[in-house]
Amino acid sequence: MNPVETSAILWRQRELLSLLLFKLEVESLLLAAGRTRWLGSATYEVELMLERIQNTELLRAAAVDELAESLGLLPGPSLAALTDALDDPWKSVFSEHRTALATLSAEIEAAVEANRDLLTSGRRAVADALRVVRGDATGDTLYRADGSTAPAAVGARLVDEAL
Repeated sequence: MNPVETSAILWRQRELLSLLLFKLEVESLLLAAGRTRWLGSATYEVELMLERIQNTELLRAAAVDELAESLGLLPGPSLAALTDALDDPWKSVFSEHRTALATLSAEIEAAVEANRDLLTSGRRAVADALRVVRGDATGDTLYRADGSTAPAAVGARLVDEAL
C-alpha cells in the first residue's frame, strides 16, 4: 500500500473519531438535561460508531503494515515511526494525522469520563429518590460541590427565604 491510500484511511479514521466525539457530546447533553428518553438511542449510536471505528482500525493496521514493509520497517510500527521513515510531503501529512488522532483521543477520553460522572451522579440521585419513596431514608442527603453525598442532620432547619 502506498502513502496515498494509507493517508486516506487515516482521514476516514479521523472523521469517524470526530463523529464519535459528537455522539458522546450528544449523550452528555442528554444526561445533563435529564432527557433519558433518548439516552438509549444515543448510546446505540455511540456503539455503532465504535463498530465502524473497529472496522476502519483493521483496514488501517493492514495498510500501515504494508506501507511499513515497503519502507523496510517491521510490521506494526507506531505512527511516529512510520512518519519518521517517510519523506516530505508525506512526513508532514502523517505528522498532522498523528497530532489530530492524539487530540481526538484525548477529547474522547474526556467526554467518556464526563459521561461516566454524569451517569454516576444520576444513579445516586435515583437511589436517593427510591429510598425516600420506599421510606428507607434515615434523613435527607446533602450534595457537596464535587457531587459526593453526605448525610444531613436530622432535626429542625431554619430556611431564609430571602436568599
